[in-house]
Amino acid sequence: MDLKSLIRDIPDFPKPGILFRDITTLLRDPEGLRYTIDFLSQKCIESELKVDYVVGMESRGFIFGAPVAYKLGAGFIPVRKRGKLPAAVHAIEYELEYGTDILEVHQDALNPGSRVLIVDDLIATGGTAIATAKLLQKIGCELVGFGFIIELRDLQGRKHLPDVPIISLVEY
Repeated sequence: MDLKSLIRDIPDFPKPGILFRDITTLLRDPEGLRYTIDFLSQKCIESELKVDYVVGMESRGFIFGAPVAYKLGAGFIPVRKRGKLPAAVHAIEYELEYGTDILEVHQDALNPGSRVLIVDDLIATGGTAIATAKLLQKIGCELVGFGFIIELRDLQGRKHLPDVPIISLVEY
């Protein structure tokens, strides 16, 4: 299946000069969505990733992370923006293009030694994925890999990630 044909390009969003890769057109296509989940899950299995938990970042990481966790027989752990989780959290501050933000995960969500796969819809510069990896490593988790639907190769986010398998389904 040609996943690129299901991803819409939106020029000048969210600001002039940015070409936004919109996955809502992929999500609305039942066959495309099923194929994406199955394909990413199969790539993880073929890479022999032994996963206890799939971690997805707010919000599009939730869309793909939870069904991948289901397919891999793993639990799903949401990583959220500051103030969205109701219980005690581990947190990490990270750099954005303009300023900083904070990601959080419940303190009781993961145990040290848990094997985790980070899943998100897209990797660009890698900032959110790097911050999530650092947060999980701070807890003592074993990062086994990353899974992305889209990779923007020109932005070279991959080179900033830890040395674990990185799976991306579509490259631009």
